[in-house]
Amino acid sequence: QVQLVESGGGLVQPGGSLTLSCAPSGSFFNINVMGWYRQAPGKQREWVATITNTDNTKHADSVKGRFTISRDSGKNTVYLQMNSLKPEDTAVYYCNVLLETRPGATWENYWGQGTQVTVSS
Repeated sequence: QVQLVESGGGLVQPGGSLTLSCAPSGSFFNINVMGWYRQAPGKQREWVATITNTDNTKHADSVKGRFTISRDSGKNTVYLQMNSLKPEDTAVYYCNVLLETRPGATWENYWGQGTQVTVSS
C-alpha cells in the first residue's frame, strides 16, 4: 500500500519562506508525475505546481516567480520551495503523485494527508 508522507508546513510571516516535502512510502515501481495542490478555507482545491519524471515543471500563475517545485529522483521526493509568502497563500497543501505500483500496471493517483501553511503576522 502506497502512502504519501508530507512535511514542512507551519506558520510564517508575510514575506517569509517555507519548504514542503513529500515522498511515497511502500512498494511501487515508477513515478510519472509529482505535484502540489492547495485548498484554502471555503474554496475549492487548486493546482499549484507539477514536475514530471523528465523534470519538466509548471507553476500556477498565482505562484509563478515565488514558488519552485523540484524533486530528488534518488529519494523519490518532491519539494515545494515557497518564497515571498502572502496571506492569500494560507491553505492546506496536498502532495499528489501519479505512479505505477508494478511494471505495466495502470497509473494510479495518490494524495498526501495535507499540511497546513499559514501566512500571518
